[in-house]
Amino acid sequence: PEDRVTLANQPALALLEFSSIAMGIRAGDAMVKRAPVEVVYAGTIHPGNYLILVGGDVACVEEAFAAGLDAGPDGLLDQLFLPAVHPDVVQALLGRRRRSSGEALGMVETRTVAATIGAADSGLKGAEVTLVEIRLADRIGGKGYCAFSGPLAEVEAAVEVAVDRLSSPEALVADVVIPQFHEEMLANIDAASEFWTRLRQSEA
Repeated sequence: PEDRVTLANQPALALLEFSSIAMGIRAGDAMVKRAPVEVVYAGTIHPGNYLILVGGDVACVEEAFAAGLDAGPDGLLDQLFLPAVHPDVVQALLGRRRRSSGEALGMVETRTVAATIGAADSGLKGAEVTLVEIRLADRIGGKGYCAFSGPLAEVEAAVEVAVDRLSSPEALVADVVIPQFHEEMLANIDAASEFWTRLRQSEA
């Protein structure tokens, strides 16, 4: 139904990332007790961390975000509040992957989930690029990355903005811009991110 409450139709998102599962659960409980957010998703991620993602109107999400910060400061790894999240970021979080387009590929790799999502949002808002993919935490050691494609100048701008707006320089693992991306690597990127998935697809 059109009026179904989903992550995709929320104007604001907030995410808290904890190194302690117990502290994360306590923070999540405090968040939903503080404000009536529309959606709440919480659970473990590699390598033993805990995420809480909430969505709803800006004021409620901001209140919930503040409650989570108050409840779990000692175990907090990273945080993110997006009062006007880009819709393509939400679609990527829900698993949508888009084919690379344009002459260049840019990637921002970070140490936390929150930093990756923030980088993706900033890059999309700062340049005319396509968000190819967001990969987060599980089976990549807790790290994350986002990939942009488009004209070289736009991809460079997206990566620059994404890196500049990270919460701290320590959040960044690497950023790259690859012009004239080779067709064979492009085929791998478009087919699958994970090595074993790609190998099995090709040999099936």
